[in-house]
Amino acid sequence: MNTVARVFLLIALISAPLGAKADKYSEALMAFKSTGETGAYFSSAYGYALFPTIGKAGIGIGGAGGKGKVYAGGKHVGNTKMAQVTYGLQLGGQAFSEIIFFQDKRAFDNFTAGNFEFSAEASAVAITAGASAQSNTGGGSSASASAGQSDASLAGSGYHKGMKIFTIAKGGLMYEAVLGGQKFSYEAL
Repeated sequence: MNTVARVFLLIALISAPLGAKADKYSEALMAFKSTGETGAYFSSAYGYALFPTIGKAGIGIGGAGGKGKVYAGGKHVGNTKMAQVTYGLQLGGQAFSEIIFFQDKRAFDNFTAGNFEFSAEASAVAITAGASAQSNTGGGSSASASAGQSDASLAGSGYHKGMKIFTIAKGGLMYEAVLGGQKFSYEAL
């Protein structure tokens, strides 16, 4: 089995459910609503994309992937997929939840227009300690982290180009210094 196949097998194993769980979207939504300042975004944002589990793995060549739902006005309006391919110094695997808030209709329309990719400046705020969280196309990394999920202190909590990204680590360990960006596809209901 080649390296790329091993990476994607590891992603599938990381993102697979670990047991019978209630609705994974409801669980992820509650986690974000009850965490630090993210709760305020739900009442002010035009909409959001919620990914309950994104699996990420790499051994030199890496990747990440996950499926999510897109909401506007609190209603499920479409589905989205995230894919990321990375190349560079990396080893390990991890799983995390991700939410992307859309400040207004313009930002929502940019995301849902078809294929969307984050620019080099788009960064995520990691809500739990140990989560990595840069979504970029230009390399580098940055994130803010706190000691615990419920007492998160969010640095730079304003929108960037109409979007704000938060992640919550679910498990795994990953070391990386890579180049790569998250790409999203969207399908309306």
